[in-house]
Amino acid sequence: MSYTAPVQVEYGHVEPSLVNWDELDVFGMLHHSRYATLLERALSAYWIGRGFAVDSYEKFPDSFHVVRELLVTYHQPIRGIGQRLVHFWFNSVGRTSAEYGFRVLSPDGTTVNAEGRRVVVRLDPATLRPTPWTDAIRPELEKLLRPGPAGA
Repeated sequence: MSYTAPVQVEYGHVEPSLVNWDELDVFGMLHHSRYATLLERALSAYWIGRGFAVDSYEKFPDSFHVVRELLVTYHQPIRGIGQRLVHFWFNSVGRTSAEYGFRVLSPDGTTVNAEGRRVVVRLDPATLRPTPWTDAIRPELEKLLRPGPAGA
């Protein structure tokens, strides 16, 4: 089953992500640490939906990567449970790393609850040192690449 987001974006992808009751703080708001979980759920759904086994680096070597940096700026608290939208893209894709940009949005896409970036580095499973992305994943990474300014 495919999902069509109620918002149109010029670049990247929008994926739904669910806030569960056990992720709320004492004030009934999504705990700040759980925004990363919303992003992770959306990214996993996206890659699995395209046939990439994110849980098996033997089948999908590019899934053996780690988060080097995560930056989240919070704008509007999320109150209560339910679906949110996560808009994500790549700001840049290097030889061994990539930087996602993302926004957590209200269900109708009109409110930005949070935004940020997430840098990932692909590792060699044996050495745990950075290793290049495979040729199999590069076209998929480029599909999510945010276009630069004209003439850049």
